[in-house]
Amino acid sequence: MRQHEMFELTFHGPELKEQWAAVDLPCVFTHESGEKIQVMGFYAGNSEYKIRFLPDKSGWWEYFVTGVINAGGNVQCEPAVSSGPVRAKGTGFYRADGSCFHPFGTTVYALMHQDTALIDRTMESLKKAPFNKVRLCVFPKHYKYNANEPDFYAFERNPDGSWDVSRPSFAFWEHFEQRLNQLYRMRIEADIILFHPYDRWGFSQLTQEENLLYLDYLIRRLAAFPNVWWSLANEYDVCLARKSQQNWEEIEEFVASHDPYGHPLSNHNIANFWDAARPNITHASLQTKRIAEIPRFLKRYGKPVVIDECCYEGDIMEPWGAISGREMTYRFWRTVCSGGYCTHGETFYDEQDVLWWAKGGVLKGESPARIAFLRGIVEALPHHLEPVSGQFEAMISSTAAELETVIPNSDENTKGLLTSLLRMDPEERLLFSIMERTYSVRCGNDVFLMFYDQRTSAKDILPLPEDGRYTIEVIDVWEMTRKTLMTGVSGPTEVSLPGKEGIAVLAAKEEKQ
Repeated sequence: MRQHEMFELTFHGPELKEQWAAVDLPCVFTHESGEKIQVMGFYAGNSEYKIRFLPDKSGWWEYFVTGVINAGGNVQCEPAVSSGPVRAKGTGFYRADGSCFHPFGTTVYALMHQDTALIDRTMESLKKAPFNKVRLCVFPKHYKYNANEPDFYAFERNPDGSWDVSRPSFAFWEHFEQRLNQLYRMRIEADIILFHPYDRWGFSQLTQEENLLYLDYLIRRLAAFPNVWWSLANEYDVCLARKSQQNWEEIEEFVASHDPYGHPLSNHNIANFWDAARPNITHASLQTKRIAEIPRFLKRYGKPVVIDECCYEGDIMEPWGAISGREMTYRFWRTVCSGGYCTHGETFYDEQDVLWWAKGGVLKGESPARIAFLRGIVEALPHHLEPVSGQFEAMISSTAAELETVIPNSDENTKGLLTSLLRMDPEERLLFSIMERTYSVRCGNDVFLMFYDQRTSAKDILPLPEDGRYTIEVIDVWEMTRKTLMTGVSGPTEVSLPGKEGIAVLAAKEEKQ
């Protein structure tokens, strides 16, 4: 046993002919400090029963197994050699050792449902790619460019062809776990999508009782993997005709209450955001192009905001899958320089219908290299980035009550502007403030990062603190270059810029000699 790594116990017991999913197999692990964690074991087929545990502490653990198996023992847990699982805290993500985790994700929805050769090819691509999180589904996907049949399904079938959720397919789950382990060894988080609406097999038509039975077995098997995240759905709101809001809330509560370890938990939308302020939800997983609103979302939820779908780099006819590599790169920079996190996807036509966003294969786009460049910059920062609002942005983003208090002490021109804003419909005022957003973030007073996006400024003034000395770099996000412009500067500082789009400026505080 090792801290922050999956530990497994295997027992032999009675062979089950049916009702494999919900065996009575609780196990209580007790740490030498007195901490107790109860987990549920599962039936793995061939008279084998397994219990998996993810220890958060080194030292001695005592375990007691009851139910269909009765056993006990003591195991010494060795100290961690890894940084540990990712958890959300405030508006950022951190590993168990306190180090920052910055998700740079990608999407391969049907990764687990391809043949071995294609999955192997995808894994080789991921080894060379800049992504440390991948969104993937438990159930296969029926959609354009997704017509192949998987080798395995999550459940066995009844004689009439319907799914018997009480009889999990052991071959499927062993296959799924093999690939989860492979991702773990590559230090890639698996954002596991539990449900989705794009289905021809009947998985989206399961009853709520069947949904919960499936989730119970999945959590028993997978919760001890250090690199799993739970995404309740891809586009949950497309499923609302079959799964009501109440159903979704029950699913959310079930996953949160049955996961002994508190893995990251979210629910992805197509139009209507899931309320990330709900206590069980750890972060917002959004499909949106409203990147400029990330500071507002951060304020609303008080949790990390991940733009898990912002369109895909590609050339297919659908508008969501036909943005350029440059635009994908810019969307990553806009997101990061708003205090959020972004997820990539790629949809280039292929004669064999092997599109990365669905099946994986080989990355063809221009954005991954630029995303790697951005990731290198971000991961070198001392801590997470927080959005900065300029004076004008703060002014136009104010509420009516805030504007009324500012007007009396303003100069004549500012009074005129504020009076105009006050007369605007609140929705129009919000849209106006969003359109005037600039992309600027900070790490306290240690680092300031601004992305100029499509602005072609030849000069700008950086409002740096007076009580420090800063080195200023100019970054070309497309050419992937960094040039030191100035050193030892402080206070409002005028900088010369290249006068082209796609430029960022990084001001880093110098260490005192």
